[in-house]
Amino acid sequence: MLDDTPPVLTEDFRFSAGSAMLSARLYRPVTDPKVAVVIHGATGVPRDYYQHFAHWLAADQGIACLTYDYRDFGHSLTGLLQESRVKMADWALTDMPAARAEMRQRYPHAEHWSIGHSVGGMLGPIQPDIDHIDRMICVCSGLVTISDHPWPYRALASLFWYGHVPLAVKTVGYLPGKAVGFGADLPAPVYWQWRKWCTAPQNYLPEIGKTLPAATWAEKGKPVDLFTFEDDQMVPPEAVWRLADLYGSSARRHVLSPQEFGLKDIGHIGAFARRNASLWPRLIA
Repeated sequence: MLDDTPPVLTEDFRFSAGSAMLSARLYRPVTDPKVAVVIHGATGVPRDYYQHFAHWLAADQGIACLTYDYRDFGHSLTGLLQESRVKMADWALTDMPAARAEMRQRYPHAEHWSIGHSVGGMLGPIQPDIDHIDRMICVCSGLVTISDHPWPYRALASLFWYGHVPLAVKTVGYLPGKAVGFGADLPAPVYWQWRKWCTAPQNYLPEIGKTLPAATWAEKGKPVDLFTFEDDQMVPPEAVWRLADLYGSSARRHVLSPQEFGLKDIGHIGAFARRNASLWPRLIA
């Protein structure tokens, strides 16, 4: 049987983001795309996790898609992790805009979308290049705090923020993800800022206009879709709606259940897994 799936071209390269060079992979259809997408990954989730979704966008939707790793993480890590001074805010305010700028340079006549997974959309309202974003899609992104988690997951989160994990970070100088059951190693400043926000009553909201830029998405009125899943214990719907409020009246809110797509579970990470491909058209509709 002949495979009639349209061909997808891939290109591995590095692009500049401030003082860093970030590792990226571009998935592109053979025809000129009308839409160019950048996928901004979740914390600790490498770019390669999104390869099947990116390939689907290019092959089935004719959309060019860029995946990349934030600085000092994944393929973008070039030095010793213990020496990294990068914070989560650096990923959001320098790396994410740089990735979009790269795609605008490559596809100046396309419509430009950002798809943010978790932290990839969490700081969208304070991005410096909102005027250049035609559409934002946030998947499992929210202003979560520890009291949002249901039990018994809240107990696990408490250990991650207050138990053996911060001790491990202090001891080795970075988050040893594999050793503590998280799955990926992260720079210590990323962990500490992440911890600060996720244990604060209002996450990063009190820092807006102070240590973080002003939130201007609401006044721009750019379209944004926020997706949450009923079985996401890490960033439950109430945390997603808190972020939706910051995006303003243009935010469209979507609660999805695994069952409506014939799936057993989706959770916080599973939306982009190949086994859950049945929900992908819904994310970009």
